[in-house]
Amino acid sequence: MKDILDAIQSQDATSADFAALPIPESYRAITVHKDETEMFAGLETRDKDPRKSIHLDEVPVPELGPGEALVAVMASSVNYNSVWTSIFEPVPTFAFLERYGKLSPLTARHDLPYHIIGSDLAGVVLRTGPGVNAWKPGDEVVAHCLSVELESPDGHDDTMLDPEQRIWGFETNFGGLAEIALVKTNQLMPKPNHLTWEEAAAPGLVNSTAYRQLVSRNGAAMKQGDNVLIWGASGGLGSYATQFALAGGANPICVVSSPQKAEICRSMGAEAIIDRNAEGYKFWKDEHTQDPKEWKRFGKRIRELTGGEDIDIVFEHPGRETFGASVYVTRKGGTITTCASTSGYMHEYDNRYLWMSLKRIIGSHFANYREAYEANRLIAKGKIHPTLSKTYSLEDTGQAAYDVHRNLHQGKVGVLCLAPEEGLGVRDHEMRAKHIDAINRFRNV
Repeated sequence: MKDILDAIQSQDATSADFAALPIPESYRAITVHKDETEMFAGLETRDKDPRKSIHLDEVPVPELGPGEALVAVMASSVNYNSVWTSIFEPVPTFAFLERYGKLSPLTARHDLPYHIIGSDLAGVVLRTGPGVNAWKPGDEVVAHCLSVELESPDGHDDTMLDPEQRIWGFETNFGGLAEIALVKTNQLMPKPNHLTWEEAAAPGLVNSTAYRQLVSRNGAAMKQGDNVLIWGASGGLGSYATQFALAGGANPICVVSSPQKAEICRSMGAEAIIDRNAEGYKFWKDEHTQDPKEWKRFGKRIRELTGGEDIDIVFEHPGRETFGASVYVTRKGGTITTCASTSGYMHEYDNRYLWMSLKRIIGSHFANYREAYEANRLIAKGKIHPTLSKTYSLEDTGQAAYDVHRNLHQGKVGVLCLAPEEGLGVRDHEMRAKHIDAINRFRNV
């Protein structure tokens, strides 16, 4: 590993130099173990502690197949799917790995008694498998997390519709929270030159998800002037949605839960902000009964902020707690896009407000390669910025996942893998200086 790191840090090593480096037999990786999937049985979700289930193990380097690459991972980050994996909800991910392992002799590599997790990375290509022409050893890359086989016609208009679509590092093995990762080369994209390794690793999953959900024609197809209601507008997903709305000429109405988070939204350029805790919105009277009066009060507050207009697009991800209100406040003919259900999967809403007002609910899940590429291109051009707030060592990934699970973080949290310290990997210092305040926005809170 030292030789690999030395080559990366030298900045003078050629592709031939990287190709000549020996690949180690093993590497350090963050894992969960198949024999521990019942360790949290009987506990409430909130009480399940990722620090107890996440391990740092030495694991063998997997066999490299056609169309694949081994990447030296300089940095990664923690997403909610890593939290779900670590607490074995809604199901242990080993069911995904077993199913994938039955697809072919090559995919059988993924069905192991341990799961190497993580769906983001920034690093350097070490090896490519047969049939790879676009990437070579030494290329500095980031990876999106869409894994597809594309043997069915279903995925050739939108790869997210491939029957064998999976999220790398969640529904596949050999993820990014490790010193080496195995990816399909159609997951790779150029690393933004003005960012550090940890900054470049942070946007991947959430930035691409927000792009498809809000901007893409597969999502809400946002246009200039749209009023966009963004739940959790300073969080991992919402912070990118807020940036996309502002960059695209829309009007974000940012819902947050504290003055500190409201200030983050203002620093991004948002003006219409609702602190739901300060204003006391309670959309449920009890566990089983919603309160339409609170929907109406919420809608009235939105109109105060928009000059009397209703919401064109709702950027939904909290799920059960907010979905009834989201459907209600959307304008006639408007769109509710949903990509998650962090407060519960069983949504309830009054269907009269949907069908009689011709509203649409669109399910959105991650992004296809084109959407991920466009989202990363905007990062590389300095139009959208990473929302990294804190970086952990690989050894402290359990604590990082705990903090995300308990919502103790802002934006995204990064993890250093091979990178020995923060601040490395910047190639375009002039561009970085131009955007440094925006890059550090979430660090300075």
